[in-house]
Amino acid sequence: MEYVAVLLPSACLAVLFYFVIRAIFNADRSEREAMARAEKLQDVEDARNRGATREKNDDQEIDPTG
Repeated sequence: MEYVAVLLPSACLAVLFYFVIRAIFNADRSEREAMARAEKLQDVEDARNRGATREKNDDQEIDPTG
């Protein structure tokens, strides 16, 4: 019984450490997924804006003399 009293605090801390690290990794994974989605949406929006700008610029003549 003395062994249990000696090892129980360490075992409890190990379990607590496991859950804390797991929560950190899950939060990191979720943040990376959210950032990937946001970047993908931004890329689509940028591509759409570039396409609209090109169409707008195709209609205008550029004067090289300024």
